[in-house]
Amino acid sequence: METTSPAAQHKYVGIWVTQNGFIRHELLPNGRYDEARGNKKSAYQGRYTLTGDHIDYVDDTGFTADGDFREDILYHAGMILYREQ
Repeated sequence: METTSPAAQHKYVGIWVTQNGFIRHELLPNGRYDEARGNKKSAYQGRYTLTGDHIDYVDDTGFTADGDFREDILYHAGMILYREQ
């Protein structure tokens, strides 16, 4: 599958949040993300790429993680995140 460019990532751009609201991923249209944890905004920041419904994260320290979108739910590192309405 071909990796999408930031301009084409509109399908998943937005805020994804765990059910308890503790973790929030903001996927920005420029291919960057900002992760908040609890009261700490910008706990982690970095870039992401999409290949189909698969997301790869690389934070600004070089740490990597990934996840998959299925039926408008993000499954990431043992967490389940829902699109914020």
